[in-house]
Amino acid sequence: MTALIRSLGLLALLLSAGARAVETPPLDPQQSQVFRAWFVRIAQEQLSQGPSPRWYQQDCAGLVRFAANEALKVHDDKWLRSNGLSNRYLPPELQLSDAQRGLAQQWQQGGGKVGPYVNAIKLIQFNSHLVSRDVAQARPGDLMFFDQGDDQHLMIWMGRYIAYHTGTSTPTDNGMRSASLQQLMTWKDTRWIPDAANPNFIGVYRLNFLSQ
Repeated sequence: MTALIRSLGLLALLLSAGARAVETPPLDPQQSQVFRAWFVRIAQEQLSQGPSPRWYQQDCAGLVRFAANEALKVHDDKWLRSNGLSNRYLPPELQLSDAQRGLAQQWQQGGGKVGPYVNAIKLIQFNSHLVSRDVAQARPGDLMFFDQGDDQHLMIWMGRYIAYHTGTSTPTDNGMRSASLQQLMTWKDTRWIPDAANPNFIGVYRLNFLSQ
């Protein structure tokens, strides 16, 4: 009961703060769709190749920030080489204004402050909005947010599975993980099951600068 009350209180706080407008115009529906494709592709590359040496703050929120920032960049030959990607099977290029390309460097931090860094709860509280507590409503690139009391955690919905960083890494474990929805729903540690009946699962969230 205590966990449920705490989670409901956090949900109310997020709902009151999550709809804050960004000054830069959001991506239109077509831009949002292409952004999602790049965002998911970049997150997937961290799984398949290991974390990029250009990704400095490696944790669950850091994965979201890194993938968003890289998705908004111009993906020219120099970018492809620096990220170890070929030019095959890539999403179409994003056509953005200069201001839109800087969206992932201007995260809302609360109190009128913006900057390139936000932790998991501020990423949700000030830069995203609740879609649903039903994972069937998630679109590729949406975020699944869990509150474990002293710690909050984000996972990225990739379309058929989730990807996330554990927040720790060792010489033999880069911290990247993936799991299918079926695996999530049957995890022994029920705190991580993305179901409305789980008070630790706050819901599916969508970045505010996406129009859909």
